[in-house]
Amino acid sequence: MLAAAAGFAVAVGLTYAKLPQPPMDDAAKAKAEEAKAKAADATKKARADEEAAMDRVVVHYKKEKGVKTSTTTPAPAPGSKKK
Repeated sequence: MLAAAAGFAVAVGLTYAKLPQPPMDDAAKAKAEEAKAKAADATKKARADEEAAMDRVVVHYKKEKGVKTSTTTPAPAPGSKKK
């Protein structure tokens, strides 16, 4: 009896999973777009925070190890004119 109930539950689950999603109305579409935009903004902020943390780690490492960095300006490309 337990096997029959489990088999029935699996069959219902598979059938339900194959049903197409109902069409969204305008309010649902707007809400989905807003959630997508929020997620994108959160991802951008998280990436910027991660990059800032990596920069701090590099500065700290160089400071601890006594690595000197030279800040040189790149040479102008041949044929380019300085304004």
